[in-house]
Amino acid sequence: MAVPFFNLAPDMTVSRLCLGTMTFGEQNTLPQSFQLLDKALDSGINFFDSAEMYPVPQRAETQGRSEEYFGRWMRSRKIPRDRVIFATKVSGPSGQMTWIRNGPESLDTWNITEAIDNSLLRLQSDYIDLYQIHWPDRYVPVFGETEYDPTQNYSSVSIDEQLSALAKAIDAGKIRYIGLSNETPYGLMKFLHVAECGSGYPRIVSVQNSYNLLCRTFDSGMAECCHHERVSLLAYSPLAMGILSGKYLSLDGCPADARLNLFRGRYVEGESRYNLSSGLIRKTTELYLDIAANYGIHPVSLAIAFVLRHPLVASAVFGATKPWQLEEVLDGCRVELIPEIVAEIDRVHSAFPNPCP
Repeated sequence: MAVPFFNLAPDMTVSRLCLGTMTFGEQNTLPQSFQLLDKALDSGINFFDSAEMYPVPQRAETQGRSEEYFGRWMRSRKIPRDRVIFATKVSGPSGQMTWIRNGPESLDTWNITEAIDNSLLRLQSDYIDLYQIHWPDRYVPVFGETEYDPTQNYSSVSIDEQLSALAKAIDAGKIRYIGLSNETPYGLMKFLHVAECGSGYPRIVSVQNSYNLLCRTFDSGMAECCHHERVSLLAYSPLAMGILSGKYLSLDGCPADARLNLFRGRYVEGESRYNLSSGLIRKTTELYLDIAANYGIHPVSLAIAFVLRHPLVASAVFGATKPWQLEEVLDGCRVELIPEIVAEIDRVHSAFPNPCP
């Protein structure tokens, strides 16, 4: 069975599996990255995701390598530009990555324009298919935080200015479509409202948020917005950073080169959400692994098939550092969950909802 496709925009059809590149340049060397990209394309994947800050954990010495490696791969393999759909992201305000425009400090016109131009230089490409705001330019609880604290609000760049900068990039032919990431229902609706009221502003086509068996918060409020506004979900971390593969719970111990082991203490964004010391996360994961075992399904296939069955999911954005991991994910898109399996999944979710929000 071939990888299925989804019409993300009128003239942009993407594979329902999207290979994320955030390990390229850190965990993966250039030849290893080429090997994974070759296998993905040969297997029917045409959709690839990156970000200006990648690879992770983010460092000044490696920043931008993931985009650069993808561009070098396209040129090395002489791949026609219209054969692949490439998505990347501009970093929101952080203050921690001083090597990216001093923070970055904001998502004002200058920062967005600089980010786009620098990504195009690294890619050595004329355009980016889908350009996403990696996280909002305003206070929101993200990366494992769950409660909104009004006292943390700060002055931020207006959505009008952000859309204006993105509109100019579209008019200049630098990007084709725009999306959001790590966004809330409020943020999505504000972007859509401003676009409707603005003159020639582009409309959001996708939201890239976490969605997996351990994190179904998308279904609480964002799903309703996306359904009525015809905005698709790009579901990142479909394996909950590898936890749902079962490798971190194996009796012989997880491989030392697994991300949460390799970068322990250095990858705050991942560790804050996917905390392996949490008994709740381990217990819930074990229950999903039991479901997979009882029905003779590989745990990765269960996790991927669960995400892809969601009617609002355009594509599952996954990472792989080895070809066999990529093959396991590909197998997942060939599995269809029967109602009995879905019912068991929902029973676990009802008892232990969203341990990795």
